Amino acid sequence: MDPRVGELAQRLERTGYLSDDALSTVLFLALEMRRPLLLEGEPGTGKTALAEAVAEALELPLIRLQCYEGIDATQALYDWDFPRQILHLRALEAVAPAGEAPDVAEAEKSLYDERFLLARPVLAALQQAPAVLLVDEIDRADDEFEAFLLEVLSTYQVTIPELGTVQAAVPPTVVLTSNRTRELHDALKRRCLYHWIDHPGLDREVAIVRSRAPQVSAALARQVVGVVQQLRDGGDLLKPPGIAETLDWARALHHLGTDDLDLEVAAATIGALVKYREDADRVRAALDRMLTP
Repeated sequence: MDPRVGELAQRLERTGYLSDDALSTVLFLALEMRRPLLLEGEPGTGKTALAEAVAEALELPLIRLQCYEGIDATQALYDWDFPRQILHLRALEAVAPAGEAPDVAEAEKSLYDERFLLARPVLAALQQAPAVLLVDEIDRADDEFEAFLLEVLSTYQVTIPELGTVQAAVPPTVVLTSNRTRELHDALKRRCLYHWIDHPGLDREVAIVRSRAPQVSAALARQVVGVVQQLRDGGDLLKPPGIAETLDWARALHHLGTDDLDLEVAAATIGALVKYREDADRVRAALDRMLTP
């Protein structure tokens, strides 16, 4: 491994994020080549957490854009502070000489001053760069928004008609995540470096639990992860637990003073692990098989 990749992995590890060699390498390349990094994988595999860890490791601000169905460019770029603009107009009227109307042209021009601009995540990232821009769950946005984002990521600049062009002095570090609820366009993928994140193996997930929740004993962490991995491998849950749920369950068990996982305490705490009634029923049945001697 390139020693610079190893150094990056160590910086991530100091934040509590354990990356494998492949992920560390593609992240290193994305930083060096100033290319966006597209992460795909099942929910709960640590895609969002990586962006948070990168920001912390590089000591950069993290700016998050949460995508959803119907999001448009305005919600990602900027808006004008309408209430403050109204107050500004009233102030101009109040200070105008008696009997004289304010200069309409000057008043309109002053309304679109930068002080009335509300920067949304993409514009904020361009203005504050260097920064880490997390575009979370891009697969939830529609095609038009994806095309807009592709344009921004190609030039790292946007044009505000009333103010002009804003270009990042330094391209922000961009991490896009997708749960693959739909296929992204090839044009966006070509712009990015790509990595698929799988659920970690047993040893790596135990290490993650020990790193994020060191108060949990090594023996309990291994028992918890062992059960979680069997549940994932079973493939019959509506929403298999992610790493966050593994951590929640381990912490919940620790709060109850549990050092050895048994059927009674496991069944009582599965609300930390699964969030659907059907999954809870299936997990109870599975626990009965896994933990009953």
